[in-house]
Amino acid sequence: MSANDCKNIRLSTAIILAAGEGTRMKSSIPKVLHNFCGKTFLQRVISNVRALNPNKTAVVVRHEAQKVSQAALSYYDAVQIVKQDEKPGTGRAVQCAVEFFGENGGLGNTVLITASDMPLLSADVLRALYAEHAESGNAATVLTAEVGNPFGYGRIIRNEDGSVAKIVEEADANDRQKAIREVNTSVYLFNAQALEYSISRLDSQNAQNEFYLTDALASANEFGRVGAYAAPDPLSVAGVNDRVQLCRLAKEHNLRICEQKMREGADIADPATTWIEEDVVIGPDAQILPGSFLKGKTVVGKSAVVGPYTTLIDATVDESAVVERSRVESAHIGANANIGPWTYLRPGSDLGENAKAGAFVEMKKAVIDEGSKVPHLSYIGDAHIGSKSNVGGGTITANYDGVHKSRTEIGSGVHIGAGNMLVAPVNVGNGVTTGAGSVVRKDINDNAMAYSENSQHTVENWKPVWERGE
Repeated sequence: MSANDCKNIRLSTAIILAAGEGTRMKSSIPKVLHNFCGKTFLQRVISNVRALNPNKTAVVVRHEAQKVSQAALSYYDAVQIVKQDEKPGTGRAVQCAVEFFGENGGLGNTVLITASDMPLLSADVLRALYAEHAESGNAATVLTAEVGNPFGYGRIIRNEDGSVAKIVEEADANDRQKAIREVNTSVYLFNAQALEYSISRLDSQNAQNEFYLTDALASANEFGRVGAYAAPDPLSVAGVNDRVQLCRLAKEHNLRICEQKMREGADIADPATTWIEEDVVIGPDAQILPGSFLKGKTVVGKSAVVGPYTTLIDATVDESAVVERSRVESAHIGANANIGPWTYLRPGSDLGENAKAGAFVEMKKAVIDEGSKVPHLSYIGDAHIGSKSNVGGGTITANYDGVHKSRTEIGSGVHIGAGNMLVAPVNVGNGVTTGAGSVVRKDINDNAMAYSENSQHTVENWKPVWERGE
């Protein structure tokens, strides 16, 4: 059976272990809820486990159980939560899950068990593991990997026929066993009966006084062969125990994403300083300059230029647009538009084709139509500007009265003078011109000119009070 054949096979039960404290992370955040490339460890594992279509999925929780449970249910509302008691160890976590399913319809035929601190565990690897398990008829199959430095991992001890005799943890391994480079990844497939038997025979007679799940494999040999599938890419099964490992794994993963995007036609000037999340789409000939962060569901059109030092979060940048030294979040930038530097497009903003938001501009829920310009030093919030209008520097749409957000409507072909304040709600018609420094509080009809008359007063030979000696 190939991994492709497994795409339509429905796994009986999946058990995801998320009970550990992760003390080496030195964090108030549960280990499994740490972020990796835009998603938590647990979110990633649940998503890829679901690709095997399990009839039942359980997450075992203990440390910060409420937080982890709420997160798991937000990722998949059909997940079942199993609480581990105070007895330590992954083996005890699985015992609790087996007891839970024993009271709730049983385990079925085939059970997947996986840790939740493996952010790059992929659905393809799980399918390949399933294919090996199904083809071989094993009582249990363990996912392994060959690593350069096996320190800290459980070592795979094989029989002469290549089957797995047992797994020896680092703390319990002798020097000969520590030299073995094939390691356990904490991902297993069990026949349900073999699992129930093996898990019931665990004890805590080891260096850590914990119930090791790995000890169950030795008992599973009594039911049949225990086999292994070696993941072709060790990175895909790498676990994270501390922030140093997290950083290294994220950096290597990001480099692979950048390389893939370049092979697809993107021009990434410096992958070492460019961070791109997996769901980002980049069109051919788009340039991503150093210091840029592309996150979430961002889409960059062909021949667009992003950066340097730009952050895009769930943004859409159309063909040939330029976004320089700016931040764009949940906003749209039209074709050939120009953004920045030092501009912030907040959620709900839409900059039209050939439009411009120049230096030090902030926009929030602002729609700027084709060819209009907000060149610099302006705040445009809760506003719509028609086509081919120009907003002078230092202009503000005053959209908040302390309770309500109100909207400003500016027509097409409008020239807003420098330093204007438009006090919403207000409508400015087409073809309007406003004078510099104007405060616009009332609607302006089409083709009108509006200004605020502010008299200038001059006091000759004036000195401040501390110089006058008063």
